[in-house]
Amino acid sequence: MIDQDFQPGLTPGHLGAPVLEPEGRPPGAPRPRSDAPDPHRRRNGLACALTAFALVAVFGGIGLTGYTWLQRQRKAPAAADYAGQGDGRVQVSVPEGAGLSQIASALVRNGVVASSLAFTRAAKGSAAAGRIQPGTYTLKQKMSAAAALSILIDPANANGLTIPEGWRGYQIYAAIDKKLNLPEGTTQKAAKEQGAELGLPDFANGSPEGYLFPARYAVTDSTTPLDLLKQMVDRAGKEFSQDDAKVVAQNLGQSLYGLVTVASMVQGEADNTEDMGKVARVIYNRLAKGMPLQLDSTINYALGRSTLNTTVTDTNLDSPYNTYLHPGLPPSPISNPGRQAIMAALDPTPGDWLYFVTVKPGDTRFTDSFEVHQRNVAEFNAARAAKPRSPASATPSTAGATTP
Repeated sequence: MIDQDFQPGLTPGHLGAPVLEPEGRPPGAPRPRSDAPDPHRRRNGLACALTAFALVAVFGGIGLTGYTWLQRQRKAPAAADYAGQGDGRVQVSVPEGAGLSQIASALVRNGVVASSLAFTRAAKGSAAAGRIQPGTYTLKQKMSAAAALSILIDPANANGLTIPEGWRGYQIYAAIDKKLNLPEGTTQKAAKEQGAELGLPDFANGSPEGYLFPARYAVTDSTTPLDLLKQMVDRAGKEFSQDDAKVVAQNLGQSLYGLVTVASMVQGEADNTEDMGKVARVIYNRLAKGMPLQLDSTINYALGRSTLNTTVTDTNLDSPYNTYLHPGLPPSPISNPGRQAIMAALDPTPGDWLYFVTVKPGDTRFTDSFEVHQRNVAEFNAARAAKPRSPASATPSTAGATTP
């Protein structure tokens, strides 16, 4: 759009145009001075100057105050710290994965040390501080930071319960009973009668198997079996909800509960963590082809045992967990998998494998050929037969040991 009142050319006020005389001034009369002082403008200018001066003074004062505060902080004395070994008794729990700042905050909340800064400074001077174990520590109140640190860096002072990867529910229940000095069967009874309080997903049908996450858990004087079980279920829920697990499970043709079950079998079958992704892939490939899984670990679960020896008689076991006879997944998880087994179930290694056998520790062989697999199984059996008292009909931890 063009402004019609501002066309190019010698218009009034344009550079080079004649200056228009004000109307009513006699010819030859002197023009009024264009720079005559305006009393209103003078007052306004003075006001602006005073305002600017005031602003400079205010912000200058703030800046000076801030600078002075920073200088004082730099010259401030060391962080507040108590002296000596303290007195009284207090328990402080250190969760798995806690950093020094988190630990320091817990100590301050419980009145153990005077300040977080005192503890973190003491810890930074100790190489062992980075290896503080999860657990519950019995400390005193008003301890020096160094005294508190000396207790925390000693693993013997950490009261906790460690659950190994791949343990089954009954093993975990027994470990909790022992740790809490409770009669045998107490934790199993709590899991059964208070299962609704554990926070299990609905599809688990009240069974914690597969959701008792293996880790180290802090134990205090007031810890109950239900406390520990709830912590394990909560931790498992977080592990199984990462990486959009529901979407991943659907892409793999499974429910989320199916994914938990796969992870539990991977935990029981893989010889080492490096092979977990391949074991998971074999399971998914066989399921996709409608092939029975033929996993010894599921039979072991049905029989309540752990062994590398699976006999021909075992493979005829009348149980829904016998994956030699029944296609598809077993009815529920068969162990409580750790993070690496879970990740393998979520992200299996790409491949066409349908069979695997651990010929010897560290030597698990994967193939999509039944003939090659049979040769690997024969090599396994020959190695087993060379050992004394090894059943001649034993089969290895394997998928597809007997049928194509």
